[in-house]
Amino acid sequence: MSWTTRVPLLVGATSICFLSAAAASNYTSSRPGHHLLTQLSQWREHYLSDASSHAAGTGGVRRHTVLAWVLAFLAASVSSAGGVGGGSLFLPILNLVAGLTLKRATTYSSFMVTGGAASNVLYNLWRARGRPALIDYDIALLFQPCLLLGVSIGVVCNVMFPEWLITALFSLFLAFCTAKTCRAGAKIWRSESAGAPATATAARHDHKEPLLLGGLPQPVQDDGGQAARNGGSGAGAGAGFPWKDVAVLLVVWLCFFLLHVFIGDKHGKGVISIKPCGVAYWLATVSQVPFAVAFTAYIIYAKRKKQVAHHHEDGKAHSSVHTKTETLPALALPLAAFVTGSLSGLFGIGGGLLLNPVLLQIGIPPQTAAATSSFMVLFCASMSMVQFILLGMDGIGEASVYAGICFVASIAGVVLIERVVRKSGRVSMIVFLVTAIMALSTVIVTCFGALDVWTQYTGGAYMGFKLPC
Repeated sequence: MSWTTRVPLLVGATSICFLSAAAASNYTSSRPGHHLLTQLSQWREHYLSDASSHAAGTGGVRRHTVLAWVLAFLAASVSSAGGVGGGSLFLPILNLVAGLTLKRATTYSSFMVTGGAASNVLYNLWRARGRPALIDYDIALLFQPCLLLGVSIGVVCNVMFPEWLITALFSLFLAFCTAKTCRAGAKIWRSESAGAPATATAARHDHKEPLLLGGLPQPVQDDGGQAARNGGSGAGAGAGFPWKDVAVLLVVWLCFFLLHVFIGDKHGKGVISIKPCGVAYWLATVSQVPFAVAFTAYIIYAKRKKQVAHHHEDGKAHSSVHTKTETLPALALPLAAFVTGSLSGLFGIGGGLLLNPVLLQIGIPPQTAAATSSFMVLFCASMSMVQFILLGMDGIGEASVYAGICFVASIAGVVLIERVVRKSGRVSMIVFLVTAIMALSTVIVTCFGALDVWTQYTGGAYMGFKLPC
C-alpha cells in the first residue's frame, strides 16, 4: 500500500477511534484532554453568541461578515474550479467566521452552492460554442433519478444514526476518497509526463451523440441533413444542444421537488399539512422509488435504442469508438448514483464533494468530470434552496448576497484553472485540486465533528440510534 493511501486512512482510522471513545467511554474531569475540549467548546459557544448579538444590535456590516465574504469568495473559486459544490467549506466559514447558527448556515450554504454551480454551468455552456461541450448529459441523465432517491434515503438514515457515528463514517470515507483521488491524479500526472496527455481521452470521450436526441458532435463529418435533424440548434461545433435531455432532467427535478415539498423536512414542516410518519408521509416517501426506477429504465432504454440505431446507420465506421459510459454495465452508473446520493443525504452535504471522485474513479476525464459534477450539483442544490424559500426561511437577502459572491467567484475560479491547464497541459491539476479540497474537508469535519460530539457527550445527550420519527 502506497503512502498516498496509508496517510489518509490512518487519519480516518484515528478519527474513528477518537470519536468512538468520546461517545462510549466514561471520561473523567481529571483527563487533560477533557479541559482542552471543554475550553474549546466554551470558546465556540461564546464566540457564536457574541457574533449573533452583534448582528442583532447593529444595522451595518460587521468585520466578521466581510471576512466571511472574502473567505467564501476564495472557497467558491477553488471549489468551482475542481467541480466540487463547496458546502463542506462554506459551513465552517458561515458558522465560525460569520457567527451563524448551524441551521441557518445550512440554508445559506444551499444558496451559495446553487450560485456557484449556476455560474459554472453557464460558463461551460458559453464555452461550448464552437467546440464540444464538457458536460456529459448521458452521465447526468443516468445519475440524477437514483441520486435524488439516494439523498432521500440518506436523510432518513441521518435522522436515525447518532451524530458520532455519522461524523466517524464521514471522516473515514473522505480520507478514503482523498487517497483514491490522489492516486488517480498521480497516475494521470505520470501519463502526461510520459507524453500521453489525458486530453486525448477527453477528446475521444466527447466524440459521441446526445442520449435522447439524435445528432453527432462532429463538426466536419456531419452534413446539412444531419444538422437539420438536430433541429438546427447548434450548441457547439455542429452539435445540437440536447434540449430533450435537459427537459427530462427538469421533469425528474420537478417530480422529486414536489414530493420533497409535500413531505417537508425531518420535523414534518412542509407546504401542506402532513402528519410526520403518517400514512400520507410514508406513501409520498416510498413513491420516490417507482419514480426513480421508471425514469432510470426509460433513460437506459433510450440509450440502448439510440446506440443500436446509430450503429445500424453508420455501420462499422464508428464501431471502434466507445465512450466510458458505453463500456460500463447498464446499472453501474445508477447504482453509483444511488450510493453517492445515500452518502450525501447521510452526511448532510450537497453531493459535489462525492460526485467528482466517483466520476474520476469511473474513468471520466477530469475536465468532463468537473463540468458534469457542477451540472448535477446545480439540480440538487437548487432543490434544497427553493424548498427552504417555500418553507419560509429567514435572511433570504443576506443569503442572496453570499450566493452572488459565489456566482462571481466561480467564474473566476473556472477561468483561472482553465488557463493554468491550457498553459501547463496538465489536466491532472484539477484532480489534485479536488484532492486538496477533500483533504481540507476531512480535517474540518473531523475536528469540529469531534468537538460537537464531545459537547453532546459531556452534556449528557443521548448517543444511540433513534427512530426515523
